[in-house]
Amino acid sequence: MSARKDELAAVQAALRAEHAAVYGYGVVGGRVGDARRAEARTAYDAHRARRDELRRAVRELDGSPEPSAAAYALPFPVPDAAAAVRLAASLEERLAGVYADLVRAAEGARRAAAAEALREAAVRAARWRGGSVAFPGLAERARGAGDPSATPRT
Repeated sequence: MSARKDELAAVQAALRAEHAAVYGYGVVGGRVGDARRAEARTAYDAHRARRDELRRAVRELDGSPEPSAAAYALPFPVPDAAAAVRLAASLEERLAGVYADLVRAAEGARRAAAAEALREAAVRAARWRGGSVAFPGLAERARGAGDPSATPRT
């Protein structure tokens, strides 16, 4: 695969993950409780902005942005605030892995933007989780790309 196709594939993967994150944060915001609702709203807005940036990036690479699914399967039930916090951390961990892949595939300004998105996802994951991991994005990749948080519901 050419470098440009690799980059487009990585941007599309990041776009899919951002679609899933926007959906997931809708669930988080509805369950997280008053104490962390503003944090969830800030993350939701950040992911919507990243999603829009990625749509533009796909077009710049002569691709067609993949649309959002109507719904996404969550990795576990989210009946309460504690589960909502776990979901937020899970979404951010998955995004860190996807952005690590984009950092490897991209160059120049797009690579810098992906590195910044990776950093932001790692910081948000640490805040939601209450701790950090040594290499954000790498541990998540080792668990596999088949994370159900990015699986559209059919």
